[in-house]
Amino acid sequence: MATVAYHVDGALAAIRLDRPAASNALDRATKQQLLNALTAVGADDSVRALVITAAGKNFCVGQDLAEHVDALHADPGHAMDTVRDHYNPILTALHAIKVPVVVGINGACVGAGLGLALAGDVRIAGSKAKFGTAFTGIGLAADSALSASLPRLIGGGRAAAMFLLADTVDAATAHAWGLVHQVVGPDVLDEVATGLAARLAVGPTAAFGAVKALLAENATASLQDVLEREAAAQQRLGTSTDHAAAVEAFLTKARPVFVGH
Repeated sequence: MATVAYHVDGALAAIRLDRPAASNALDRATKQQLLNALTAVGADDSVRALVITAAGKNFCVGQDLAEHVDALHADPGHAMDTVRDHYNPILTALHAIKVPVVVGINGACVGAGLGLALAGDVRIAGSKAKFGTAFTGIGLAADSALSASLPRLIGGGRAAAMFLLADTVDAATAHAWGLVHQVVGPDVLDEVATGLAARLAVGPTAAFGAVKALLAENATASLQDVLEREAAAQQRLGTSTDHAAAVEAFLTKARPVFVGH
């Protein structure tokens, strides 16, 4: 079943997460379809801008935890392989796209969903959007390049608080912090995001590509270094007692009890 919609209209490509009943949680099929769509964008020279949106009330709540629990039960030592096998290729493909990427964010945008959103160039948020890291809430650290992209956007102190406290921030706060470019009503979110992408699709594509390359090259660390360090941390923490217990508690709607290892 398709959980990611992809189409190209002239110079504008559109990717839409389409698993609304699961708040667009990223299961294996969705991750693979998302990677396929991003790869298609990168290989299509006719595309001059990309807009990423999501169906339903939420943008993306990150990893599908039900699927993750199954992986933990089946083989705890390899449950976090998805970071290197799926998330790293997705973020690499998205960062490699040379044309402008606009992301329209509705509702919850957390975990790997936040990493996906922050990999775009311009973010438009619906007024009901909520942003969070979520990782430490289930005994993990960070992936999807968030340990680099989040502090670059909002500063180290705010990023540390978002990671350590695992609280969410609302759309108004996200806008004030520079996490998003604009906040609009949820009823016009897709229209505004798509309209902005269409505007960029008819702009100076080569100049946009050069700007994106300069911004990436001037970052303090390479994407691959960031992704590898994150993957190593997730691999370690994925076998921890706290992570396993917290994921189980989440699924049973219980309060997790952390033991520190």
